[in-house]
Amino acid sequence: MPYFDTASAAPLHPVARQALQASLDEGWADPARLYREGRRARLLLDAAREAAAEAVGCRPDELSFTPSGTHAVHSGIAGVLAGRRRVGGHLVVSAVEHSSVLHAAELHAAGGGLVSEVPVDRLGRVSPSAYGDLVRPDTALACLQSANHEVGTLQPVAEVAEVCGAAGVPLLVDAAQSLGWGPVEGAWSVLCASAHKWGGPAGVGLLAVRKGVRFSPQGPADERESGRSPGFVNLPAVVAAAASLRAVRAEADAEAARLRILVDRLRRRVARLVPDVEVVGHPDLRLPHLVTFSCLYVDGETLLHELDRADYSVSSGSSCTSSTLTPSHVLRAMGVLSEGNVRVSLPMGTTAAEVNGFLEVLPGLVADVRERLGAGEPPVSLPEADSLELDALGLRCPQPVIELARAIGRVPVGGTVTVLSDDEVARLDIPAWCAMRGQQYVGESPRRRGVAYTVRRTA
Repeated sequence: MPYFDTASAAPLHPVARQALQASLDEGWADPARLYREGRRARLLLDAAREAAAEAVGCRPDELSFTPSGTHAVHSGIAGVLAGRRRVGGHLVVSAVEHSSVLHAAELHAAGGGLVSEVPVDRLGRVSPSAYGDLVRPDTALACLQSANHEVGTLQPVAEVAEVCGAAGVPLLVDAAQSLGWGPVEGAWSVLCASAHKWGGPAGVGLLAVRKGVRFSPQGPADERESGRSPGFVNLPAVVAAAASLRAVRAEADAEAARLRILVDRLRRRVARLVPDVEVVGHPDLRLPHLVTFSCLYVDGETLLHELDRADYSVSSGSSCTSSTLTPSHVLRAMGVLSEGNVRVSLPMGTTAAEVNGFLEVLPGLVADVRERLGAGEPPVSLPEADSLELDALGLRCPQPVIELARAIGRVPVGGTVTVLSDDEVARLDIPAWCAMRGQQYVGESPRRRGVAYTVRRTA
């Protein structure tokens, strides 16, 4: 069964498994103790820290192990904000950061801090000048992921770090998705990562804080991990994480070149084989193993279930797979289609046969889901009126867009169709539908119940 969701968690690397088993016998003692078993554990911990620091590109005494990547992000943001509180309480983040960063920003704002959000373009990429426009004398910290976790777009970290550095503002980089492929370039100040993203065991995060960055660990004082991550480290998992990071880095260049060919094939053939599909993310500046696409008139949750039944494990940023019925904040910030979204992230070792098998089953599954939803090509009909209003209240993604597609032929060229919907996703998907189908999106207006979205027929 092909597993195509390494952006969530990569399978345990063989080197990680070997290191984990070996260190279970040698790394159980307290590395802070002076007796033989403690010294042996300390040697293992120091060796793991040196290996991880080399991969990150920092000094060993700048790197701490944490219980997770999320813990590293939260500790990193809180520590810098506290250490630079005299400067001010202004935090800058991109609109497509991982939820761990955005949750930390929400907590900061709830406590009276100020948060500014940097927008992205339709490919999911920030502009360094946008950071320059937002940083100011009271900015304590800026955050930017190295690569997006949903669409794979690489961010201009080095350029943003230069802009922030010129303003005296430290930059925290969430490198969870990219660290296994190579070091993060540029003069970043704080870096966070998570071992399960590169094939290490879950429960190990990395937090690197450069010398000279004002950092005040939050919570009760602890003598371990420079006070940045309290408690006894899971030494066997830490050893396995460092060993697997070194191993995947040794394979990264060759695997990146091989997987990029397979992802390029996916990008081309999905767009050709599946009607009404939008491949999202940057076509060139992207992670080598990840592709995301969205399908019109498709319930994302149903499509994922069908792919699972066909033995393909994939993920989605579609609102249709969320209990909140709101689209992925990443897709929303990009302004792209969210319904029927599929994220494919290939593990190392993926074969061309596995990718070809996915491409063979995908078109039929999409067609079946559309047919079940009654989303066949709408019949051509004579115009009935110059304008129509559709009541789509209570209908959820992708039904409001399906109703719009059915109705657009019922008005003449120049006529309008207004969709009344209380589905939050319609705000994103109706304009995206217009862009894909060559129709004019006029705009939206609030109603007593829901929002009215108006579309003008142009062809």
